[in-house]
Amino acid sequence: MSKCEQCIVRQFSSLKALNKQELLKMADCKTSYTIKKGEPIFEEGEVTNGIYCIKDGVCKLSKLSSNGKDQIVKLVKPGELLGQRSMISEEPANLSAVALEDMEVCFIPKKEILQFFTQNNEFSMNVMKTICGDLKDADVHMVDMAQKSVKERLAGTLIYLEETFGIDTDGSLRLQLSREELAGMIGTATESCIRLLSELNKNNLIELVGKRIKIVDKNKLRRLAD
Repeated sequence: MSKCEQCIVRQFSSLKALNKQELLKMADCKTSYTIKKGEPIFEEGEVTNGIYCIKDGVCKLSKLSSNGKDQIVKLVKPGELLGQRSMISEEPANLSAVALEDMEVCFIPKKEILQFFTQNNEFSMNVMKTICGDLKDADVHMVDMAQKSVKERLAGTLIYLEETFGIDTDGSLRLQLSREELAGMIGTATESCIRLLSELNKNNLIELVGKRIKIVDKNKLRRLAD
């Protein structure tokens, strides 16, 4: 069993506020999982009964709209926690979390987390700050969806993918989203997303190598996004 106090990813989340005793307690009650690419960590409407700490890999948080389209709300990377909001609000999960690549995930039961909440002020403050940060991001996203064109949103998303998740040895985006997932991030139809990618490719802002995307002119792409 891996020791929580030696786990590097805890430094990136609210868990950094926990002391050694609390981390030892957490190591005793956590469960570690391997989630394969395409598998859900949890689904919308599920009662999670705890939080998930992402040790390795990336997942998407998405909501299924009434017309059956998957709207991606957020991408979650190692070090982040999932399920904090529904645990505090005591509501089922509002979003689905699905692995975009193979993942290592630890589950910490609600009972333990709520104990840390009552005993450790810094930890509960950190959780609140994280939830506030998510709300702020949701505000920005809502304004972008209302005021920016689909092309501007696509340009901004491609920059975000490169700056957040990096590039492969061939210079293409390391995190490869399907055209459908990319469309789900910018809130458009898959056909529109494919057409806009071709346009950006033709104008030499990006290069399409099969299904992979490589940013060629970041400055132009950023000007387009802003």
